[in-house]
Amino acid sequence: MFLSLPTLTMLIPLVSLAGLFYSASVEEDFPQGCTSTASLCFYSLLLPITIPVYVFFHLWTWMGIKLFRHN
Repeated sequence: MFLSLPTLTMLIPLVSLAGLFYSASVEEDFPQGCTSTASLCFYSLLLPITIPVYVFFHLWTWMGIKLFRHN
């Protein structure tokens, strides 16, 4: 029932890219209008940055736990 990890790995960047293109086509002042947190454009730019950072630190924590347990 739930989506698998490879599917989510491809689906989330595609959805965020679609949101970015939507924001670029709808917002009149696209680059400057993205600074307000009330704007949809802000979150369409924030999502592609947040996900890789979360994955990196999640894997970094997991690797630290693995190295700590095996030493």
